[in-house]
This record gives sequence, C-alpha cells and structure tokens, in this order.
Amino acid sequence: MENLRIDLRSDTVTEPTPAMRRAMAEAEVGDDVYGEDPTVRRLEETAAQILGKEAGLFVSSGTMGNLAALLAHTQPGQEVILDANSHIFYYEAGGLARIAGLMPRPIETEKGCITAQQLRQAVRSRDIHFPPPALFCLENTHNRAGGAVLPQDEVEAVVECARELGLRTHLDGARLMNAAVFQNQPPARLAQPFDSVMLCLSKGLAAPVGSVLVGSAEFIAQARRARKILGGGMRQAGVLAAAGLIALTEMPKRLGEDHARARRLAEGLRSIAGLAVKGEVQTNMVIVEVTAEGWDAARLVQAWRSAGILTNAISPQAVRLVTHYQITDENVDRVIAVTERMMAQAG
Repeated sequence: MENLRIDLRSDTVTEPTPAMRRAMAEAEVGDDVYGEDPTVRRLEETAAQILGKEAGLFVSSGTMGNLAALLAHTQPGQEVILDANSHIFYYEAGGLARIAGLMPRPIETEKGCITAQQLRQAVRSRDIHFPPPALFCLENTHNRAGGAVLPQDEVEAVVECARELGLRTHLDGARLMNAAVFQNQPPARLAQPFDSVMLCLSKGLAAPVGSVLVGSAEFIAQARRARKILGGGMRQAGVLAAAGLIALTEMPKRLGEDHARARRLAEGLRSIAGLAVKGEVQTNMVIVEVTAEGWDAARLVQAWRSAGILTNAISPQAVRLVTHYQITDENVDRVIAVTERMMAQAG
C-alpha cells in the first residue's frame, strides 16, 4: 500500500477505458482532411447534436479548439474580452496574441463569470485609438476558480449583453459536462447562448486525445481552415475519434461520482489543522490553502509526493486536487489519512 500512486494532478491523467481501447482497435477510418473518415464524422455529428449546434470539428486539444475558434471569429488587431483567470488567457501560451493577433481585454471576476455591467464597462467607444472589440469568451467550469460552475441565468444575461454590443461569443467548455451534471441540465442548454463551444474529451471523459468544437456550419467551415493552419489535420483520426465517441456518450453518466469523491475529499481535508479548503466544491476540483506555520504549497506538494500522492500547486499557498474515474473511495480515504498523519507530525 505504501507504494500506491494516487494521481490527483488533473483529470487529464486518465487512461482510456477498456471499451475505448477496443473501439480504437476496431475503428473504421479514412483520410479526415479529405472528409473521408467515417468515425470522425460520426463524432463531430454526435457532438453537434449533444450540444445543440449545426456542426462540429474534431481537434487534437482544447487549446487548439479555443484558438481555432478565436481565428474563425476574428481578424488580427481586434479585441477579445475574457476573464483574467480564464484558461485562454492564463494557460494557452499567449496564442491569442502570437497566432491570432488579438488584443486581450482581461476582466477580474469573483468566480469566472463576467457580469453584464462589467462587459458594458469594458467595451470602449468605437475610436481609432482602440482595437475594435470582436469576441467575448467565458469558461465553464472555471479551472482557476476550483471547478466552479457558472450560474446559467448570469451566463445568459451577459451573453445577451454581448450580442447587443455586437460581439461574437465563445465558450471554453473544457469541462462543460461537469457543469451540466452539477446543474442537472442538458449540455445543449448550457451551450445554447454561445456562437461556438469547445468541449474536451480527454479530461474527465477519459479519452486519450482530443476535443470537439461546435457551432454553425459556416463557423465550422472557418474553424476547419483555422485547424489546418494550426497543423491539426490528423488524417486517419478515427482511431482517436472512436475513443472520443465513448467519452462523449458514456462517460458523462458517471461524472457525479467524481463530484461526490471531491466533496468527501474536501470534507476530510477541511478538518485537518494547518489546511483550509477554498470555497464550495461543486465539481471535481478541490483547492487546498496551506495555513500551517512554516508550510507553503511547494512543501505540501512534496510531502504528498513522498507518500505517493501527486498534486499541483497553483499559487504559493494553494494546491489543486482533481478527482477522476481512476480515483476510488479507498484513494480518497488514504489521502485524508496520510494528510492527517503528515500534518500532525509537522505540528
């Protein structure tokens, strides 16, 4: 047991299920750049149907999907308005500026949801001194807010405001299925307000590779060209899309288990002196703040690693833990027990 490795760094560490491996081995394939891969086409059509849009596009990653959307919606020199802690702004290597040629207009928020009032204040007058605003982006669930789910009424209000202001809208829905499960809503309801939506298949849904981008047929035609520019034509990609189909249609049914385990983990860690859990745990992320004297996030991460528990620091005093389908109830109990002993000895 002491050598057991419990990987809570991210839900990206998930391995494909046995059903996915079988589907990949048996996938019917063709050249997707020519539009001839039947499994890719089926995945794209299924994603569009589930998310309530006209068409879909299979891409290699969430970062590529978001960047393809930005390229399809905008022209270089325009402005994109988004949350200051959003994945597109914070974690995507500046692609919006370097590749799309866009000026970011980051807005500080409480938990990732820009309000209609904030958006109105952010959109400057049409003036030759300012980059013209073109696109408004949100992220649901919100990574750096600890997997927070955006309230749908607020989302609808601010997207309607964006539309009135002449902005196109894009949702980074990397973990949108987690939000849908938490709110007990169909994914299409959460996707409906937006012109485009990106959904990751390789996080909590456990596919080995890939994301889908959905929107109107016209938008997807533009995004397909953007994907080509980004080197995203993957040829016989049905081998990957086969796993993505299972991820999309089967794996959302069990996301509630991840959420329940995250809440149990948070309850256990919250009771340990020297640690605090930040905010309400809604989905599959737990943000632990280190309050023990002489400790910081780096020391906590290393102490856990020595016990076979892998986590990621997200700030000098905070660590993120993410549950997924390979994390069991026994894993959660072990993390809590190990941490109790560890912090007691430190005290």
